[in-house]
Amino acid sequence: MPSFDTVCEPNLVEVKNAVENSAKEIGTRFDFKGTSAAIELKDKEITMFGDADFQLVQVEDILRNKLTKRDVDVRFLDKGDVQKIGGDKVKQVIKVRNGIEAEQAKKIQKLIKDSKLKVQAAIQGDAVRVTGAKRDDLQAAMALIRKDVADVPLSFNNFRD
Repeated sequence: MPSFDTVCEPNLVEVKNAVENSAKEIGTRFDFKGTSAAIELKDKEITMFGDADFQLVQVEDILRNKLTKRDVDVRFLDKGDVQKIGGDKVKQVIKVRNGIEAEQAKKIQKLIKDSKLKVQAAIQGDAVRVTGAKRDDLQAAMALIRKDVADVPLSFNNFRD
C-alpha cells in the first residue's frame, strides 16, 4: 500500500555551516569591533550575544542571510526572549525546530480526515504517515498539506509505492 511520511527536519549540517559563517562575518565586520557580538550553536540551539537589542537584530539578520544562501528555511527557527546577562550585555536563544509537535500533527491528521480523500493519516512519533490505495490520492494529500499548513516547513519523505 503506497505511503509517505510528513516530517519537519532541517539540514543540520547546513545550519551548522551557516552559524559558523555568521560567526566569521561578525568577527570581521567593522561595526562589531570591540563589542561582545557573537553567535554559537549547541545541540540544536543557536545562542546570539550582543551589547544591545539592536545588535541582536543585526546578528540575527546575518544568520538569516546565511541560512537563506544555504537553502535552509528560516521557519525552522523558533526565537526565544531576549535575556540580560549582566552589565549591559544581552543574549537570545533560538531553537532549531526538529520534528512535528503533537498539536500540529493532530491538525494535519484532522485536515486529511476532513478532506474526504481516500487516505489515512497516522501519527508516528514526530512524523505523520499518510497511506492510501492510489498514488494520485497521496499526491493530492501532499498538495493539501502544503497549501493549508504554511507556518511549519514540512517535507515529505519515505515515499513507498
